[in-house]
Amino acid sequence: MHLPATATAASLLLLVEAASASSTAKPPGINRQKIVQSFNVRRNSSSKITPLQVGNGNLAFGADITGLQTFLPFNTLSTWGWHNFSLPSPVTPDNFTGLDWETHGRLVNYDQPNPAEQAISDWLIQNPQRINLARLGLDFGNLTSASGKPITEADLTNATQILDLWTGSIHSSFSLNGTAVEVETWAHPEEDMIGIAIRSDLLASGDLGLFIDFPYPDTNKFDAPFVGVYPNASASAAANDDTFQTVFDPWYGTIQRTLASVDGTNGTNAANTSYYLQLQWNNYGHFSKPDPGTKGRYVLTAANSTEILFVAAFSSAGDFVPMSFGGLSDESSDWWTSYWNSGAFVDLTASNSSEAKELQRRTVLSQYLTVVNSASTNPPQESGLVNNGWYGKFHLEMAFWHLVHFSRWGHFDLLARSLPDMYTRFLPSSIDRAKNQGYKGARWGKMTDPTGRSAPGEINSLLIWQQPHPLYFAELHYRAYPNASTLHQWDDIIMATADFMASFAFFNKTTGVYDLGPPLYPVSETGNPNATINPAFELAYWRFGLDVAIRWKQRLSRNTSTNATAAVPQPWIDVRDKLAALPIVNDTFTTYEGIPNMWTDPATVTDHPALAGIYGWLPPSTSGPVPLNLTVVKNTADKIKSTWDLKASYGWDFPLLAMNSLRLGDVNQALAYLLDASFSFDDAGYPTGGSRVPAPYMPSSGALLQAVAMLAGGWDGSPGPHFPVEWNAIVEGFSVGL
Repeated sequence: MHLPATATAASLLLLVEAASASSTAKPPGINRQKIVQSFNVRRNSSSKITPLQVGNGNLAFGADITGLQTFLPFNTLSTWGWHNFSLPSPVTPDNFTGLDWETHGRLVNYDQPNPAEQAISDWLIQNPQRINLARLGLDFGNLTSASGKPITEADLTNATQILDLWTGSIHSSFSLNGTAVEVETWAHPEEDMIGIAIRSDLLASGDLGLFIDFPYPDTNKFDAPFVGVYPNASASAAANDDTFQTVFDPWYGTIQRTLASVDGTNGTNAANTSYYLQLQWNNYGHFSKPDPGTKGRYVLTAANSTEILFVAAFSSAGDFVPMSFGGLSDESSDWWTSYWNSGAFVDLTASNSSEAKELQRRTVLSQYLTVVNSASTNPPQESGLVNNGWYGKFHLEMAFWHLVHFSRWGHFDLLARSLPDMYTRFLPSSIDRAKNQGYKGARWGKMTDPTGRSAPGEINSLLIWQQPHPLYFAELHYRAYPNASTLHQWDDIIMATADFMASFAFFNKTTGVYDLGPPLYPVSETGNPNATINPAFELAYWRFGLDVAIRWKQRLSRNTSTNATAAVPQPWIDVRDKLAALPIVNDTFTTYEGIPNMWTDPATVTDHPALAGIYGWLPPSTSGPVPLNLTVVKNTADKIKSTWDLKASYGWDFPLLAMNSLRLGDVNQALAYLLDASFSFDDAGYPTGGSRVPAPYMPSSGALLQAVAMLAGGWDGSPGPHFPVEWNAIVEGFSVGL
């Protein structure tokens, strides 16, 4: 088993426990293979927006109709490939001071762009960027079209392509000038390796080969659908800051690429981006040197052979030799078969409803795509590993949607790749962030890079709904594995998280309650942060999180096998018990306390409808002066349905609304939200991002799976399934949710 270098002993224990639990073979009943493969993606031409992908969560390869990146420069992205551009002379990150905001009678410093420090502010926002590691495609040598022009996709005939979900592989075939070409594309399930098989008589004649090219990084906020600048030479030649060292023999090769970079910590030390492609192929071949005008392009030809079996291993250290193509494809097929046969599953094939079939399609494809794009050692970015959004950085508030579904679907082994390690890794920087602002505990960042540094930004620094996420994840872990190991793994994270939450709440002497904000942005990221106080969802989530933290310490006090401190800190109890009440006007919740014209101002009924999360995302509170008023919950749901601008909503909004409808007992409305026209998925199962973000918007995939898990497995007090009776749904392997 391949384990990430950053794994701790505690996380390894979780990984072993979870892998053992999730590897149990499925019980007889559902023919999973038949259902999964019935949704294999079939294309006859390239999509201009979404590639078909193979990958493992830490590396993904996007392909056009040829199974490679021949005509469209789709991307090879990883969780570890990052680059910093040169600092704007003469400043360094240490020169960045941010901005001070009045916060309850004192000045608090926030990481926000400072007009007096624009150059370093911009640099910190844009760096590091996730880089496209390489482009691999078919080289047509001296072949031309019938008109004498370079070969294009239009010159291919009988082009067909199938993404086989059951084995995690792409199979492409076409004819070129009357000669057949077949390509297989695979990814190793644990190592960062891509396997490619090319079969054609054109190989033997020398008219077909395999090229490797290297795009140069850029500083675009969104790089979609292609990441980087082509041709490389025009972007990097002036500074000569992109260099290659190569070693080739007839069967093996190594390409080391080095991009000039800087240390993003203080800017004083060189920290060039250097990584390796270690290559091997099945028979004698020849790699040509790059042409002067196409810096970084290499071409492999294999004369006298009709087959190339090729493997490329990507790494930051160049410390392992790639396995054979046959070994890689066997391991991929075995892993994906095990994945589909383990964990939970939903079978809607007995239904005559077209809606049931579409929901099944989206669910199966999302199960595949979240493994390829989200089952990572780092939090996923919102574009997964398809393209770059927000410079390739990840958003910690989205970690819930990206990851929580793995637990509901019985794949704790995939969740354990990042949790709790990512919070442990980000703990020191989060503690520093809280301390510098005068708070206790750890303040988790938002738009974050692998070091835990949050990019400067007003919303980035004032958003708070990511804070209780670790508590939710920990509670799910404990429900699955209620033992001392779980308590120990999460205790430091829970302590720091709850300490900040208690410290952040401000005691209002006039009202006698603890307030949240101002300044802050609610989930919707709308409104005036200096006027936003006691947002309803955040208040509910704060109470939920402190409930979890208090129970955690109580569990520790009953467990004699751990040395962790078991006493419940009194501030946690005080804040929880005296937290401001959820804001209610005319028997409906409002986004925050005192918001004017809640249901009549178009500006207040747009973006994320987080009010639905009070009862959809969260279970009813187990503490507080009064129980959750379900009449108010129902009234609010009705108001959202009748007034919210759902056409301007996107992504996880619709599953959140569906989860709220499910708890309220309205299954038909839940399904209507999940199949809403504004919540769309393309032919390959990628969720569109609407007009505000490029496709795909991967939180949609995770949120859909979380909502379907609620349909299938239910929640405390209402176990599933909750599908319409006439759908004849069959479910396997789901546990009851919170």
